[in-house]
Parts: sequence; C-alpha cells; structure tokens
Amino acid sequence: MKSIVICGSQRYKNGIYDFANKLSELGAPLVLTPNFFSHDHLLQKDERERLQDRAYRIRVPAMVYAHFDRMRKAEVCFIYNKDGYLGVNTTLEIGYAHGKGMPIYALERECSTKQGGEICREILFTDIITTPEALIKRLV
Repeated sequence: MKSIVICGSQRYKNGIYDFANKLSELGAPLVLTPNFFSHDHLLQKDERERLQDRAYRIRVPAMVYAHFDRMRKAEVCFIYNKDGYLGVNTTLEIGYAHGKGMPIYALERECSTKQGGEICREILFTDIITTPEALIKRLV
C-alpha cells in the first residue's frame, strides 16, 4: 500500500477530511491532507475574495509551502475536485505532483471550460477514482 496526499480546495475541507479518514480506516499507511485553518467564513468564497482578507493573505503562502512538503513525503496524489472544481493552489499542486512523477488520481473529471475548467490539467490525471474503497484497491 502506498502513502497518499490529498489536494483540493478549502471549500471542500469537510469532504477532504472525510475521504482521508475513510482511507485511514481502510488501512492506508499514511494519508496527508491540507491543513486548512479555521476561517470558515472564507471557505465558500473564490480565491480572489479570500485574498481580500488580510489574515488569509498572511497565512496562505506558508500553508501552500507546508502542503508541498507533505506532497514530497507521499507516493500518490489524490485530487479532491468535487463538481470538477480546481482552484489556483490545487493547480500548482497538480504541477508539483506531475513533476515529482507521482500518479495523480482525481475524484471527478475537470469541469467544462465554460465553468472555468482547464483541459491541460485533466491530461495529467492517471485516472478518475470516486471512492476511498476504489482508491485503496488501486494502491494495493
């Protein structure tokens, strides 16, 4: 079984943590997640809006850098892209995972270009995996 890092938007933090907990329950040896801080009032906003908040602007660079360190320790990257949504930071993480040569699995296909989807990200996905159980089976 391989170690897994999960990447995704802060707006889906509860889903990300639920997915990670299920992976751990199923026997994944190491599941690394983003460390989202508790500015819950910002979670549903777009990154442009979140950047209006001074405390967020101060903290986000360190959060992104720390997550790259988590990614360095993992063997597999899982993108939690509910509704096909990928933000700027997750796009950076996909590039980092690809440069590291990690398999990149995603929860869903990229959303349409009309909804902000980007065809160049999806080509980096190894496969679409919709449940923790299916991901565990793939990694055994």
